[in-house]
Amino acid sequence: MSTSPSKTNPGNFFEDFALGQVIEHATPRTITEGDRALYGAIYPTRFALPSSAAFAASVGLPQAPVEELIGFHIAFGKTVPDVSLNAVANLGYAECRFHRPLVPGDTIRTRSEVIGLKQNSNGRTGVVYVRSTATDQHGATVLEWARWVMVHKRDVEAPAPETVVPELAAVVDPADLVIPEGLDFSDYDVVAAGEPHRYDDYEIGERIDHVDGVTLTDAEHMMATRLWQNTAKVHFNTEARPDGRRLVYGGHVISLARALAFNGLANAQLIVAINAGAHVSPAFASDTVYAWSEVLDKAETSAPGVGALRLRLVATRGRDTTTTLRGEDGKYAEGVLLDLDHWVLVPR
Repeated sequence: MSTSPSKTNPGNFFEDFALGQVIEHATPRTITEGDRALYGAIYPTRFALPSSAAFAASVGLPQAPVEELIGFHIAFGKTVPDVSLNAVANLGYAECRFHRPLVPGDTIRTRSEVIGLKQNSNGRTGVVYVRSTATDQHGATVLEWARWVMVHKRDVEAPAPETVVPELAAVVDPADLVIPEGLDFSDYDVVAAGEPHRYDDYEIGERIDHVDGVTLTDAEHMMATRLWQNTAKVHFNTEARPDGRRLVYGGHVISLARALAFNGLANAQLIVAINAGAHVSPAFASDTVYAWSEVLDKAETSAPGVGALRLRLVATRGRDTTTTLRGEDGKYAEGVLLDLDHWVLVPR
């Protein structure tokens, strides 16, 4: 029996990308209540806003949104077959803004533009920078972000492209945060939310230990990754890495750390931007993940009763006993898995 490889998709390699290239990603995905339920089964999330329709109504939203990271993972997953199917690792994020809360029934589709290319010195891999935009069923933007990913070359002899590294903002300006229409925390119910801590209770420089830990399993991280239709080989195929281990999808670690952050940040109800993010080291099944947050900045918003906190969320393999995140050489402390800089909305 003959085979027809031209009908299958091996994914793009580094030399397949070109500066300015626009990719329309396949398979629009409709959010369902099943996504909410499965997300809660996989991660120990307890935030009141996506958990309770009554709570959402009490703060001015017409419907309880799903967790912001559900939308992020779905939109991100659309890009994987075209951008990172042959990735070594996803390296980072920047300039991510959530334009509105997503609810069951919303359909997400994604397009990406290549905004930078840089071949690595080993000649076997390169870094691809893309800016991705997710839109809903009406064509309105619901999420946008930039990311960069290390991708294998198909042919190590292929010439290196001109190096272009885009300039990306270190922080989303508070004035550019998109506050959901109608959001009003004036009558915010701290009892229902689970903690009394408001905007003024947090100080810049404060570090919050989220206490709890969760041990990763192959079954859970593969189920989560399939849920978002992320097809990257390294998450499923033990033959995709020399060590024969399945790499845990970085988004799985983000969602786990975000869920753990409830203990100490229960009133951080909405993520409105991701300023920067780095998957510092790989995570694997049997690693136990803990998390802590640092308050980096605070900002007022125009919405009644609503303030914004800029947080650094750090996930670690095992309990973090260090007092500094990075050493004098700029390298992260041993055991750091994730460093995520983001804005959240809290009651004032």
